[in-house]
Amino acid sequence: MASQLMRVNTSAGSVGLVDTGGGGLPLLLIHGSGSSHQVFYKQWGSPLANGRRMIAIDLPGHGISDDAADPQRAYGVSGMADVVQDVLAKVGVSRAAVLGWSLGGHVAIELLARRRTVAGAMICGAPPVGAGLVSALRGFQASLDMLLASKETFSERDAERFDALCFGDRSHPSFRGAILRADGRARAIFVKSLMRTGHDQRRAVLEADVPIAFVNGSADPFVRLSYFAGLQVQVPFAGGAQVVAGAGHAPFWTHPAEFNALLARWMGEVDAHEALTAVPVRAAS
Repeated sequence: MASQLMRVNTSAGSVGLVDTGGGGLPLLLIHGSGSSHQVFYKQWGSPLANGRRMIAIDLPGHGISDDAADPQRAYGVSGMADVVQDVLAKVGVSRAAVLGWSLGGHVAIELLARRRTVAGAMICGAPPVGAGLVSALRGFQASLDMLLASKETFSERDAERFDALCFGDRSHPSFRGAILRADGRARAIFVKSLMRTGHDQRRAVLEADVPIAFVNGSADPFVRLSYFAGLQVQVPFAGGAQVVAGAGHAPFWTHPAEFNALLARWMGEVDAHEALTAVPVRAAS
C-alpha cells in the first residue's frame, strides 16, 4: 500500500501525518523539535514498512500541522502526548510501538507513563530525567548550544547551528526550512514543562513492563551517554543502551543501515512480548 499524507483534526488544530498502511502492530514515529515526519523517511520510506504499518506525525507547530490555538496547553509535554493519543484514535490505533527522537522521545515517555497506548518504546536522543534542573543536568550535556532547545525566536544563524547539531554534514536541504517553520513557542513551552509538569520520566522507563530501547549516536552533542548505563529497565533491549558509532543526534537519518537493523530487531522483540503477554479471549459459552 502506498503511503498516504493526510491531516486529522484535534483539539490543538489540524495535525499532519504520513501513514504507510499495512498490518501488524503499528509503529508510531515522533520527531524532535523543529522537525517533521520527513526526518523519518529512511524508516517509513524503507523496506521496513513493507510488512509494518508506520505512522509518522507532525507535532503541533511543526511541519504541515497547525500552530496550536492554545500554546500553553498544546505545547507542553502532557499536551503533546494528548494530541498524539487523539491522532491515534482518529486513525484507529489503540496500541502501538513508539520510536521517539529528542523532543519526540520525551513525548513517547509521557505516553509510556500512561500505560495504555505504548507496547514498547525506542528512545533516541532523549535521556529520561526526573523533574528539575539538577536532574536534567545528569542526562544532558551542559553547553551554550543547549540553550537553542528552548529559544523562542530563531535567526537564520540559529537555524543553521541547530541543523548542524542535529544532522552534522548529512542534513537534507528541507530540514533548515522545517526548523525555521516551527512555532518557536513550542520550544520554550516544552522545555519548561518538561522540568515542571508531566510524569517523572526516569521513573516511567524504570517501571515500564514493555520492551524499552535506548539508541544514541556516539557523538551526540546533547546527551550524556553515561547516564543511560544507570537505567536498569525491566524489559531491556539487547542487554542495555545501544550506541551507533560515528553518529550524532540523529542516527536514524545519518546512519540508517545500522539504525534500521536495531529497529527491526527491537520490533521483533516487541511483537514477541505482545504475544506473550496478551490476555486470552474466552469463547462465549
